[in-house]
Amino acid sequence: MKNVGIIGYGNMGCAIAERIKDKYAVCVFDNDKDKTAALEDVVVAEDIPGLIKQSEVVILAVKPQDFDSLLGEIKDYLQDKVVITIAAGVTTKYMKNRLGEKARIVRVMPNMPAQIGKGVSVICKGQSSNDSGPDLAWHLAHDIFSNLGSVLVVDKEEMVNAATAVSGSGPAFFCYQIKDKKNAASKRNEFIKLLTESAASLGFDWKEAEFLSEKTVDGIIAMLIERNLSCVDIIKMVASKGGTTQAGLEVLNSGGSLEEAVKSAYKRADELGQRS
Repeated sequence: MKNVGIIGYGNMGCAIAERIKDKYAVCVFDNDKDKTAALEDVVVAEDIPGLIKQSEVVILAVKPQDFDSLLGEIKDYLQDKVVITIAAGVTTKYMKNRLGEKARIVRVMPNMPAQIGKGVSVICKGQSSNDSGPDLAWHLAHDIFSNLGSVLVVDKEEMVNAATAVSGSGPAFFCYQIKDKKNAASKRNEFIKLLTESAASLGFDWKEAEFLSEKTVDGIIAMLIERNLSCVDIIKMVASKGGTTQAGLEVLNSGGSLEEAVKSAYKRADELGQRS
């Protein structure tokens, strides 16, 4: 059983822990102790060095704006650990510049329906695809995130930013467009078509674009029903201040098309990545 440490216990950090805890030994840490105080079925680390020490895989589930300080804090403890980042826009180049060229880093973009096991995660092989042996870094990431739903592996890292705009922000865009979950079924096919076209415009081939779009829409419809959430609830969960989803929602608010919103989210992901 692999030991997986998760730094950051917000919506996505919590979702990952809940979905994998029966298969992996999970340890979590969050600066906000209230988020982890009541946990009983996963280990809660006292500090980040303690978490890394007992983990073979470390998942960074913090916001992009928190990465500078976090990478400085973890760089001396990683050694041969596999590091998985789920932050929008934070590139492996940026991380290697701070953690060292030998750092084993995989970028993954999951989405909100991961909470109910119906998410879709885009994983970049990147430089880790050159590893040898049975425990490739990206293979570990694939195994972990397959517990959260479907997985799409891409070779080019820029496609992770594209996925951020499509499958990452897509649940909020869908909820914004339908307004009320009672409209979800009737609007499904139309939105999938538009989201597929938007995904293709960012460089996904048509099959990938359709796969991402269908999984995103069906996942969020299931989440609306199973969690008894409103469209407003979903938007609040997905959108963060200054993030990719907010950038796209501003376009929709001003009367822009879905494709324009997706491209705005993609542009914001690129902006967040301009760090190195």
